[in-house]
Amino acid sequence: MMMSIVHRITGVALYFGTLLPVIWLLAAASSPEAFATVNGLLGSWIGLIILFGYSWALIHHALGGVRHFVWDFGHGFGPQARELLAKATIGGSVVLTVLLWIVIAVVKG
Repeated sequence: MMMSIVHRITGVALYFGTLLPVIWLLAAASSPEAFATVNGLLGSWIGLIILFGYSWALIHHALGGVRHFVWDFGHGFGPQARELLAKATIGGSVVLTVLLWIVIAVVKG
């Protein structure tokens, strides 16, 4: 039940969070000053926390979709399998998000 709630919450967060890349692209298309302003906001500590949360929500929601895809094939309905899939979704989303941000930090320098 909790995983269903978190999946819905991440879906709503992604719905509203999609405004972030839209604003960034609009700023890039409008002027160098607007682009610099948006980059400054998203590059600040609060912006990075928001982007980190957005990337976690995206990865968690995607892994939740994979979990549902497994269920569509009739697998993973037992109590132990459900627990394993829930833990894999949570753990996988955290690990993949951290790895993503490590790669970003390494590439960025």
